[in-house]
Amino acid sequence: MTRVKRGTIASKTRRNVLKKVKGFRFGRSTKEIMAHEALVHAGKYSFAHRKDKKNDFRRLWTVRINAAIRPHGLSYSKFINILKLKNIEIDRKVMSDIADKKPESFKRIVEFALAK
Repeated sequence: MTRVKRGTIASKTRRNVLKKVKGFRFGRSTKEIMAHEALVHAGKYSFAHRKDKKNDFRRLWTVRINAAIRPHGLSYSKFINILKLKNIEIDRKVMSDIADKKPESFKRIVEFALAK
C-alpha cells in the first residue's frame, strides 16, 4: 500500500473550521480544538432554537390576537372557542397578521363570528 501524506487535507479542514468560527470570542476563533468544540455546541443550540422559535411565534400570535379582541369585550380563549364552535377555521398566524395590519378586517371577522 502506498503512503499518503495528509498535510493538505489537514490544513484544509483546519482552515474551514476556523473560517466558520470567525467572529467568535477568545480562543474559540483561533485555536482549532476550541473552535471545533464551539462549532459543535453552536450546531446543537441552533437546532434546538429553531424548534423554540416556532413556539415563540405562536405566543406572539396569541398576544396580538388577544390585544385586538379585548376592545370587542372578549378574551382570546373565548374568541377561539367561538371560532371552533362555529367551525370557522382561520390560522392564528393569519389572524394575528390581519389584527395587526388591517384592524377593520379583523373587526368584520369578529362580527361574523359573533353573529353567525
